Amino acid sequence: MLIEIVTIFMVKFAPYIQTESQKIGRQNVNPKTLSYIVKRILLAVLTVWVVLTITFFVMHFVPGGPFASEKAITPAVQAALEAKYGLDKPLMEQYWTYLVDAFTKFDFGPSLKQRGRMVIDVVKDGLKTSAKLGLIAALWATVAGVVLGASAALKRNTVLDRIIMVISTAFVSMPSFIMGSLMLLFFSVKLGLVPANGETAKGLILPVITLGLSPMANIIRLTRSSMLDVLGQDYIRTARAKGVAPLRIIFGHALKNALIPVITYIGPMLAYIVTGSLVVEQIFAVPGIGRAFVQSIINRDYPLIMGTTIVLASLIVIMNLISDILYKIVDPRIDFS
Repeated sequence: MLIEIVTIFMVKFAPYIQTESQKIGRQNVNPKTLSYIVKRILLAVLTVWVVLTITFFVMHFVPGGPFASEKAITPAVQAALEAKYGLDKPLMEQYWTYLVDAFTKFDFGPSLKQRGRMVIDVVKDGLKTSAKLGLIAALWATVAGVVLGASAALKRNTVLDRIIMVISTAFVSMPSFIMGSLMLLFFSVKLGLVPANGETAKGLILPVITLGLSPMANIIRLTRSSMLDVLGQDYIRTARAKGVAPLRIIFGHALKNALIPVITYIGPMLAYIVTGSLVVEQIFAVPGIGRAFVQSIINRDYPLIMGTTIVLASLIVIMNLISDILYKIVDPRIDFS
């Protein structure tokens, strides 16, 4: 699954990467860079396999079973259910069968609790909502973080700078589940401005804001720090001495170079949004993959636990890989040797 996702990404973005590589010079497309990308892809596959393996065995070694909560179930019925879903086979045989089906057929098996539904269908439905939620949160967090961070740097040691830094520190320090609960209580319960249920379009407003607050705060701090460093460079002072327009200095030189640390944060930011959605989707009852994952653990739905784990781990690994590749494109001085 991971290999196919990476392949699709490379096919989609290959023309753009090629164009950018030509812009920064042919000398940047070298065997070291290609070797690094191949190694990262192989490491990504290994990482997902390790996560899958650990999850599989921990899940089976925990006391209890997926049918333990069924009411008035007889040993004969339980044995029939285990035989139907292949849970009566030796553990290593179950592991090998699942590993082969997952990596070669994208077949995660049927859900044990959502009868009649395949795990891949549950994951697809949840991923649509989670992707929309995460992308909107990442977009507004990045834009707001860059604007506020650059503003704080340009107005250093002023009231605006102090206010922005206090706000960013508060959002960095506060966990998403606390922020989400407070926003739910205030805007939904007290004021009634937005629905408390995230199943409607309007109900996604609070989850999007909650997911984006902490990444926005980190981007503010990164942008401000990097912007202050760039503004003190010799080439900025030279541009000012030559009479270059202030806006051109800010947007054409300073901000462009100050965004490099922000780009490196894109991978961890998207990974945070993916993992943060596990809690946020549960708080706001958003029918995403995070909520499906939590519910699968509560219900001991083995195939759904495995399916969501593989998808979430693959997303996090791919996001970090894309972040590293973009870092090289934006800053050709980076050496992957």
